[in-house]
Amino acid sequence: MTDGKPYRPNVGIALFNASGRVLIGRRFKDDGPEIILPGLEWQMPQGGIDADEDPRQAVMRELWEETGIVSAGYLGETDWMTYEFPPYDGPPSHRLAKFRGQRQKWFALRFTGNENEIDPLTPRNGQPAEFDQWRWERLDRVADLVVPFRREVYLVVARTFATIAS
Repeated sequence: MTDGKPYRPNVGIALFNASGRVLIGRRFKDDGPEIILPGLEWQMPQGGIDADEDPRQAVMRELWEETGIVSAGYLGETDWMTYEFPPYDGPPSHRLAKFRGQRQKWFALRFTGNENEIDPLTPRNGQPAEFDQWRWERLDRVADLVVPFRREVYLVVARTFATIAS
C-alpha cells in the first residue's frame, strides 16, 4: 500500500451464455473514482465483498444485484488481481475514497436461465442501478470496451477463461 490506502475486496463476473459470449453492461454514471469515459462505458458485472462474506457468495449476490440473474452455475475462477483507481478529487466521504483500487477475484459462470431474467435497471438490496443496457459480447473484445484502469485485468480474465469462451 504505497499511498496508505487498502484495496477494496471485490469480485468480477464473466457470465457466459451457451454461445460462449459474456454479459456486459453499459455504465451510465460515474461512481466516485470509478469513472466512465465516452466510448468505454461497458464492463462485466463486479462488486465489493462484504465483511466476512465468502467470494463465492459475493459473486452470486453481486450478479443478482446488478443484473437480476439468479440462474448461473460455477465454471472456474482466477487468482486475486489488483487495479488502481484513477486520481479522485471528490469528497473524502465517498464510500470508495478510502480505497486505492480494487483487489479482485474473477469468476466464470454459465448462464442457465432465460434472457427475460436479465434486468439491470431495477435497484436491488438498496443498491442503485449501474447499467442501463446489456448485451452479449466476445470475451476477447471486452478489454477494448472498458476504461483504461481496468484494461489489464480484463486482458488477464480473457486469457484465463479463453477455453470457456471458445
